[in-house]
Amino acid sequence: QVRLVESGGGLVQPGGSLKLSCAVSDNIFNFNAISWYRQAPGKERDFVASINVGGRMDYSDPVKGRFIISRDNAKNMVYLQMNSLKSEDSAVYYCRANVLARDYWGQGTQVTVSS
Repeated sequence: QVRLVESGGGLVQPGGSLKLSCAVSDNIFNFNAISWYRQAPGKERDFVASINVGGRMDYSDPVKGRFIISRDNAKNMVYLQMNSLKSEDSAVYYCRANVLARDYWGQGTQVTVSS
């Protein structure tokens, strides 16, 4: 069974930065893509960023230019560097790995942006 474990969340002031980590229990090249999603209270889970097996990176419009997704192939880790954080970035952030018709999700890590 594939496991994904997120870490790095916390409380940060507006304008600050956080770096999230996603540890994948399998070789990340076994998946089509590793993605970050987020879900705020009372809202749907939204796409944030992804990196596919070829290294292509995609971002949602709200985070483009502020967030950077990266990976460490040797460690099977995927990261999300979040800069210039805003209150609207507050949410639980989830890591997702997908291959063919299968999706694997982590348990999430809370990010709160508040002064």
